Amino acid sequence: MGLAQTGIAAMAALSVLLTLWAVWRDIPPVWRFDMPQKLAMTQGAPRAKTVFDYRVEQGQAHSPAIVMRDTGFELWWFEGSQEAQPDVDIHHAAFRRSPDGWQEISRGPRITRSALGAAMDPRQLVVTLGNTVENDTRAAGGFVTVVSVGGWAMASVADVSLDQTGPVEARKLNLSPFLNRSHLVKSPMVDFADGSHGLPAYFELGAAHGVLVRFDAQGRVRDTARMAGKNKPIQPMIVPLDAAQAVAFLRDFEPSGRLLVSRTTDGGRTWSPVVPTDLPNPSAPVAALNLGNGRILMAANDDPDGSDRLSLLASDDGGQSWRVLQVVEENGAGARYPMLRALPGGGLILTYSMGNKTGLRVRLLHGDWATA
Repeated sequence: MGLAQTGIAAMAALSVLLTLWAVWRDIPPVWRFDMPQKLAMTQGAPRAKTVFDYRVEQGQAHSPAIVMRDTGFELWWFEGSQEAQPDVDIHHAAFRRSPDGWQEISRGPRITRSALGAAMDPRQLVVTLGNTVENDTRAAGGFVTVVSVGGWAMASVADVSLDQTGPVEARKLNLSPFLNRSHLVKSPMVDFADGSHGLPAYFELGAAHGVLVRFDAQGRVRDTARMAGKNKPIQPMIVPLDAAQAVAFLRDFEPSGRLLVSRTTDGGRTWSPVVPTDLPNPSAPVAALNLGNGRILMAANDDPDGSDRLSLLASDDGGQSWRVLQVVEENGAGARYPMLRALPGGGLILTYSMGNKTGLRVRLLHGDWATA
């Protein structure tokens, strides 16, 4: 054997040894959800108070996300002349509690296309921005739907770290062998018992389907689990019910006029085939929270003919059946893309787009919604 062949053989042996060492050192993920404490509810009958009502004079403001802070919360949304256009940036409004209640303390651009492109590693052109959700693993971070070429079907998900001035570091998640394209986000993260997290996402090109992106404790993509069926399920909203079971509510991109559902009994490792529910839905995403004891609170468009009606619904059996608690918006409101989060110390935040993407509204839900 010549010197070259010996060197190649040695490198191959080293590669095998390193692979075996990595496998031996690997700690497999724990597929068990970390169930949060039961949501704290304030006293009294369920009620809602509007604390933010925003309209744009021209263009669109759409798809609000709620970002929790130690001193309050922020609202993030995308705004520009029209969805998917090259003037769309992520804007924000920050809220703090005062003796007179919740007050808006700042508003303006939060993530611009140019700043995000400069923060990318490697740097790249960012043509437009879309749905954004909070990264629960760090104090100043988010997952942003980014388009560098084409439209939403060619989008990627960027993991972005921010300071007070904007993005300081960003990388695209490695989710697809197809040029790492056609993944988007919409719903909040879920926690696992081993301290890691999962991100609900969706693949939109061709055979659309929901995805649970599983990270390790260091924030690297570890695995993905697919939610697929005969329909075109996108924008999964995942609600863990216990350590092993969770339900995912999905929008039908075709549409069918029904909300879709998939379930897991093994901590999110695998999901049942996506099937339609009995709940009407005009191809619109929903927001939901586990209230404990099998109860789920959901904000959803439940009119199959359009997005004029947004309702708060409750399920007492893990999402098998629903009843309307309150009609939040109707009669031409054009309310869509709800988001729900729990406030520390009690109360809930509900936000959504208004006027067919021309504005945003934030309502604080007080009282005992868990027993409504």
